Amino acid sequence: MSRRHRPELALVALLALLLPLDAGAEEPPPNILLIMAEDLGPRLGAYGDPIAKTPNIDRLAREGVLYERAFTTAGVCAPSRAAIIMGVHQNTWGAGHMRTYRGGYLAVPPPDMKAFPELLRAAGYYTVNAGKTDYQMSTTLQGAFGGPFTIWDDTSGSNWRGRAEDQPFFAYMTLGITHEGQLWPIMTWPPGLMETLTLPMRLWTRWQWIGETDPRTVPIPPYYPDNPVVREDLARLYNNIEAMDAQVGELLAKLEEDGLADRTLVIFTTDHGDGLPRGKRWPYDSGTRIPLIVRWPGVTDAGSVEAELVSGVDFAPTLLRAAGLPVPDHVQGRVFLGPDKESEPGYVYAARDRMDAHRDRVRSVRDRDFLYVRHLIPDQPYVLPIEYRNQLPMMVELQRLHEAGALTGPPALWFRETRDAEELFDTRDDPHQVRNLAGDPAHADRLATMRRELDRWLEASGDLGLLEEEELRKRFWPGGEQPVTAAPRHEQSPGRVGLSSASAGASIGYRIDGGPWRLYTGPIPVGAGAEITAKAVRYGWAESDEVDIELP
Repeated sequence: MSRRHRPELALVALLALLLPLDAGAEEPPPNILLIMAEDLGPRLGAYGDPIAKTPNIDRLAREGVLYERAFTTAGVCAPSRAAIIMGVHQNTWGAGHMRTYRGGYLAVPPPDMKAFPELLRAAGYYTVNAGKTDYQMSTTLQGAFGGPFTIWDDTSGSNWRGRAEDQPFFAYMTLGITHEGQLWPIMTWPPGLMETLTLPMRLWTRWQWIGETDPRTVPIPPYYPDNPVVREDLARLYNNIEAMDAQVGELLAKLEEDGLADRTLVIFTTDHGDGLPRGKRWPYDSGTRIPLIVRWPGVTDAGSVEAELVSGVDFAPTLLRAAGLPVPDHVQGRVFLGPDKESEPGYVYAARDRMDAHRDRVRSVRDRDFLYVRHLIPDQPYVLPIEYRNQLPMMVELQRLHEAGALTGPPALWFRETRDAEELFDTRDDPHQVRNLAGDPAHADRLATMRRELDRWLEASGDLGLLEEEELRKRFWPGGEQPVTAAPRHEQSPGRVGLSSASAGASIGYRIDGGPWRLYTGPIPVGAGAEITAKAVRYGWAESDEVDIELP
């Protein structure tokens, strides 16, 4: 039976938040370390890549399980991360456009929808985020950082060592060295504003290189021309991958040093596929296929390989169940690992909407072997102007070759002035998806099946991306202004203070006598003379004013 038809889970969820994590449990819940590199497909030794130097990640795969068919719900960071953090497709709750803040609003999920790390925190986990957040609920740097303060105990730490003794932790570590922007040359001339602002990060990235890949050795996908500029960018990516692997090794070493490796569920993955032209921002495998490796001592079989489909929306329910918590009814993903593993779905789905300032609307559905892509605005080029992407030397070179009429074969397909309304690819025979089978009579039945499945999913998911973005602005920020969360109210009883907010779905944080912010889950036991400071936030709204409560 679907979770949507099991209302008793709401009561179970409430009890889980109010009871200690180890109440009646035979074993304490595992620590959870989620390592998320940026902008990277499965270019790892464990996935058979002959160039990648990734000994630490490869060792993790030998000690755990490697998933061959893992995919994100978007080929770009913010929409993908929005789906991951909620366990709900980004378009279901209005987070599908790239950086909704650029559209004049933030996504506002329904009142009962909470980020899964906040649910872990409410149940007693110490939650720490290092690096990018980017799940469409912040205005900081256009939303790339920040977000509801109630989700995390610590947003500046690089590890889990700030927690209380024996407190389980959930650590979400983003490794940015493989990001698209780290592929730019160290120096460009004449430098523009963007190149100048990002120069320190590129210098730092170059300093991290362990070795330098020979550009002559890198494999070239068929949708790129084989020339020195393309090879140099790919070689730079492999240099960054090797440095990223060293960072993974440092995190795993910290677990060992702290004696926590045997009690920690470790996941290595990425936020979407390659940060390269025709990969990033697109629902082809080059943009959505990700590495996924999980080591859970006592649960995963060392060196195993799993062929099942996994989606980005599956992370939330899987980690909640790993922690012994129920999965909320609204979650769309499934538990793909552990004692409560659920059956494999027939399909996974992805979407592309506005990219920077450019309107777009693309949807896809994939089974184990075939990918179907539908362009809902086919009368425009595939290549839309993306300022950030256009800084990449490879992209500059592709544009130059296109304008000179020098692109032929598969590399020319992406530069067509209009799109195929439908695309169907056999991913077994055509892993790079350069042969569209949608017009092939031999695949008519498969096309009809995939077409029907996408239609079904669009209706079932309540895809808000099918609306014009102006409608989302009006819905989430009426009058063009960000709503403000109502400040907490309090009720006092002997030795306790209760907090509430008039804003439906608001999360409340508090601190005592200027201490660290804590997540409110129920009446607070306090002594005489204490001072409580509280504030509230509904996701996507502005935080409330702080309220000071002085106890006699």
